[in-house]
Amino acid sequence: MELPHLLPPLATPGEVITFHSHKGGAGRSMAVANLATLLAGRCQATVPVLMVDWDLEAPGLHQYFAQAPDGPGLLDLFTACRELLQRRSRRSAVLDAAAQARQVLDAVGWERYVVRVDQSRPLYLMRAGRLDAGYAERVAAFNWEALFHLCPALFRCFGEMLARQFRHVLVDARSGRTDSSGICTTLLPTRLVLLFEANRQSLEGLQALVQRVTTYRRSHEDEQRPLLVYPLPTRTDMECSAQRALCRRGDPASGLPGYQPVFEQALREAYGLQQLSLESYFDEVQLPQSRNLARGERLAVRGEPLADRFSVTRSYEALLGWLAGGHPPWQSRREIPLLAAVAQSRAAVAAGSAYSMMLARDLVRLGLLYADEGRCAAAVLAFRESLELHVKVVGEEHLETAAVKAQLARTLLQEGELDQARMLLRCVVETRTRLQGAEHPDVLEACSAQAGALARQGYVEAALDRQEEVLQIQMRLLGPAHLLTLASLEARAGMHYLSGELELARQAQEQVLAVRARLLGAEHAETLRVSAALGQTLLRMEEAGQQERGGMQGAPYAVPAMPAVAAVAAGAAGAGGLAAGARHPAHAGGQLGPLGPLVQPGGAGQRNAQEQPGHYAVPVPGVEQEVQAYYEEPYALQRADAPREQQPEISPEPRA
Repeated sequence: MELPHLLPPLATPGEVITFHSHKGGAGRSMAVANLATLLAGRCQATVPVLMVDWDLEAPGLHQYFAQAPDGPGLLDLFTACRELLQRRSRRSAVLDAAAQARQVLDAVGWERYVVRVDQSRPLYLMRAGRLDAGYAERVAAFNWEALFHLCPALFRCFGEMLARQFRHVLVDARSGRTDSSGICTTLLPTRLVLLFEANRQSLEGLQALVQRVTTYRRSHEDEQRPLLVYPLPTRTDMECSAQRALCRRGDPASGLPGYQPVFEQALREAYGLQQLSLESYFDEVQLPQSRNLARGERLAVRGEPLADRFSVTRSYEALLGWLAGGHPPWQSRREIPLLAAVAQSRAAVAAGSAYSMMLARDLVRLGLLYADEGRCAAAVLAFRESLELHVKVVGEEHLETAAVKAQLARTLLQEGELDQARMLLRCVVETRTRLQGAEHPDVLEACSAQAGALARQGYVEAALDRQEEVLQIQMRLLGPAHLLTLASLEARAGMHYLSGELELARQAQEQVLAVRARLLGAEHAETLRVSAALGQTLLRMEEAGQQERGGMQGAPYAVPAMPAVAAVAAGAAGAGGLAAGARHPAHAGGQLGPLGPLVQPGGAGQRNAQEQPGHYAVPVPGVEQEVQAYYEEPYALQRADAPREQQPEISPEPRA
């Protein structure tokens, strides 16, 4: 029999992963056997993996492996440890608890209780114990609490010794709340997999378990070690999407809890995170119900004829995408490979290789992902570090550097850092104008973002002028029905709304609505958004009319319901025209992306009240003017009490 002590120790410790379920029948042992087989087959079958059957009352892990002979196991190991500790306690030797535990485990020879169960890969098993006639009696008589008090560090040191020999140690823990399951879930693991069926008993039991385990780890000085929790829904009905959605999301009306919000709340409280989403994780990680595997002890990862996306094997591999690499479940599926690429590039830079630009580009992709997920603070850190690398390698006057500044400015606008965003956008406009020309789409995009930043700071007059410059060029180069032109027109309408020019806002919104309904469809998201903005404008016009008439009813502008607005769009689409120079509402992002809301109505920068909506005109500089004068920002409108603007710090902030 090959013993694991013949294997060389690992250079870095492995991981102890406990699998636990609040109730039986969740497929816990099957999951341990299948995942251990997959892990042992990785890296050309060179990863040593150990399974530990700690379900002493109902052992069965050995049934999945024909090469697992009967013999001593976990119960016999700790029985020997207890006897040795009792003999040593009579001699009253004073030893450190951890040192004593290691001496006892070495003296007992834990390797003798491990057998190899697969000759094609380094897969090992520690059985529950020798299943003879006296096994049940020995299990019932064993006092785990007394053993813990004899040597409190014994179980922790046991897990550490196994992790030095095996890359992955998978522990099949007893279900429910028992002494042995408490040891497996609290003292042993670095990662904890919680299997459950979507019912109230399981969810409430596991939610309480997460709180107990994390509280214990935080409150005991010797146990403050990393612990990651991975919920694993099992026996999922793959034939009924409505039932899956009900189990996952819940039904507040009927008081039915959904497992995703339950675990999101539990993990937020356990790790002290304000924002946490398991959306991407649960999109991928669900174990389906399989009739073929419901009977018998067969390994799905070996018995399935086809490991396609509908197979149980693929479901186990999806879990390993998070579990094997130690990625927390709140990291999205797209984030994991990006983090790996950043780590690889960072290691190459540290080794002296010329991969700084590769790292800079990986950081940009990571920042874009964070911004898309709404994690603006993390996105700012990624963009700042990438910007520092770009400036160092290719310099300030490079289009890639300008692109990173633009992305950073977008994120800063979302965070409300308007001054820094404006200064960065000024640099972007100047660089792109010199390198690409004054009428390049990227230059116009940055100018439109400048207008959005000005409007959010209350400089609506200056924002309207800057947006008009962009709109005039787009009308001439792209035409009135181009999507970029429509976006600029919508942004202009939003600025009119802020300045109180509701009639101009309404006209432009109706024009944008008509063309988008014709080009994109009446139910497209962009069409519906401008439709909602038009409804808000009409509502405000009605309120203004009622105030002018002293509260009289029957305002000329009633707010149509959403279908009515869509009908207006469909009717206007027949006319099809957009008035060149008509102004129209800033959606949150302008053309640079979602920049957040502008300022509240009635803010600074309102236009002259004597101007009539029908005769409104804005002096627009001609496109033939000098580039420097054309793009000079109207910062003369800066408030008198505002401090003088300084060039923002471009070097990245210290990484968290």
